[in-house]
Amino acid sequence: MDEITIVDVAPQKVIGKRRKGNYTDLADLIPEVFEYVDTNNIQIQGPPVYLCHETSVDAVEQANTQGTADLEVAIPITGEASGNEEYQCYDIPGGKMAKILHKGPYETVGETYDKLFRWLGQHQYQITGPLREVYISDPSEVAPEELLTEIYAPIA
Repeated sequence: MDEITIVDVAPQKVIGKRRKGNYTDLADLIPEVFEYVDTNNIQIQGPPVYLCHETSVDAVEQANTQGTADLEVAIPITGEASGNEEYQCYDIPGGKMAKILHKGPYETVGETYDKLFRWLGQHQYQITGPLREVYISDPSEVAPEELLTEIYAPIA
């Protein structure tokens, strides 16, 4: 699971919601976006994505402690969709990214990020935008130790 690869990611049309808070708020934010998508009969094209705008371990810890984490959850969609003041329809940019797969509970994802950040430093890559977590498994259907989360870091 620790293998890091370089991939070319295509841009993706999404509907999402962004707000400030603690990372534990993601547990509520994801269902809110799904409810909006369901209520508005929007066609889902893939698993939910969390975009992390804090791009270092120190920044993540500080933002979470202060309750100022920049939380953005998006769901890939197809077809026409419109947003409102809370929910935005937009394209997540694509590009060159480092990818690592995390297997296990969300609470242990920090270890996988540590490996990714060390690898990026060793290979002299710079993070060029928000990191992404793509939630491959549904926690209501899979045991915590079997959850799969893809983590992407846009790089140059």
